[in-house]
Amino acid sequence: MAENKGARAKIQRFGSYLSGMVMPNIGAFIAWGIITALFIPDGWLPNADLAILVDPMIKYLLPLLIGFTGGRMVYDLRGGVVGAIATMGVIVGADIPMFLGAMIMGPLAGYLMKKFDGLFQAKIRQGFEMLYNNFSSGILGAILAIAAVKGIGPVVEGLNNLLASGVEAIINAGLLPLANIIIEPAKILFLNNAINHGILSPIGVDQAAEAGKSILFLLEANPGPGLGILLAFAIFGKGASKASAPGAAIIQFLGGIHEIYFPYVLMKPMLLLAVIGGGVSGVFTFQLFGSGLVAAASPGSIFAVLAMVPQGGNHFGVILGVLVAAAVSFAIAAVILKTSKAEDEDLSAAAGKMEEMKGKKSTVSGVLNQDQVEANRPAAEVAEDHKAEKVDKIIFACDAGMGSSAMGASLLKNKFKKSEINIDVTNKAINDLPGDVDIVITQKELTDRAKAKVPNAEHISVDNFLNSPKYDELVERLKK
Repeated sequence: MAENKGARAKIQRFGSYLSGMVMPNIGAFIAWGIITALFIPDGWLPNADLAILVDPMIKYLLPLLIGFTGGRMVYDLRGGVVGAIATMGVIVGADIPMFLGAMIMGPLAGYLMKKFDGLFQAKIRQGFEMLYNNFSSGILGAILAIAAVKGIGPVVEGLNNLLASGVEAIINAGLLPLANIIIEPAKILFLNNAINHGILSPIGVDQAAEAGKSILFLLEANPGPGLGILLAFAIFGKGASKASAPGAAIIQFLGGIHEIYFPYVLMKPMLLLAVIGGGVSGVFTFQLFGSGLVAAASPGSIFAVLAMVPQGGNHFGVILGVLVAAAVSFAIAAVILKTSKAEDEDLSAAAGKMEEMKGKKSTVSGVLNQDQVEANRPAAEVAEDHKAEKVDKIIFACDAGMGSSAMGASLLKNKFKKSEINIDVTNKAINDLPGDVDIVITQKELTDRAKAKVPNAEHISVDNFLNSPKYDELVERLKK
């Protein structure tokens, strides 16, 4: 059992690493998608002068951002710079957008830069630090770029073509809907971002560059299966699961946070059949109507999905695919729930199981049973070394610095606004925490990492970002 947990954790970490290179740059992907959808000859507003942005962005900007992010994840800014230089080598050494090459060269370059500094940085004489820093990264970057042009680029291009050909063969054979037999259970294991942003999106961008759209962007982002599950619980569920399902459905379908329906499936593993059925039927419908998106829909909200439908991408087919997926998922889940002999579902236990599988507290599971979250913890228990006397900047920090920390920051901003407290509240990834932050709020599993990054700040630990008594304590303290 322990070995299984260890293997699962390693897979999750690897998946998180893949998606971590793409997710911070989703805005750039969306920008490229908007420009493509609007200004290409078949777009909504054809414009030859603006359409020239499309090709350089997909060939240079997006891979360079991924390579920089991958290198920075390994070795901060020095790793990011060398990662971008090395990525330029695979871009020049291939004739296709080098997303896969960037995901290889970025982290590799960052790792080599880190090892190089480990060997020589401590031996540099005082006063020569800048000279060493600039020339070491420049020399290593040049070597890696040359190697990428001559050897790595062509190899990665061949691998990329092989993967793309495999996907095209599956699509041509009409078997793409069966991919959801793997995708839907993988989502429940928290590999959704890895599958969507680490595998499907890079191949989908290549397809969208050629055809103007790709169905691959719809495989994981479809909010239909999760909506069907939650609607079934809202009608046929019992106890806490029935009461919480309507609110969870709004967050999942409109907000795009799919994680919120995972505990409902974990509570009754037979419901995997429902999400698989919904996913397969949804993709079949997308394929039947020739639907596709021009770029990744992130988060998986119905609004984000519809915003990425290009002209000719078939809005009707996309909406129908989402509705069919929701209907099939709902029908199967309804049968399972109605025939279940259990008197009541233990949603709290399922949320706990979800957090155990994820390896950390879930930022959305608190929504499912807010009355029970932190109920047994002392209100005064705060993980901090000291309290900041003067507070000008508060930052919520998490792994990616995106969805979960943003929700926490928004919640505290509202509390500050009601109490007329004028203090800057933002959210960032832990690795991006600035040295001048006064208070850092993290989930308790991440507090040690945050302390290591900014040891002079005050650190407050919470069980989840959506519901913690620490917020009210902080408000009262700052009001005084």
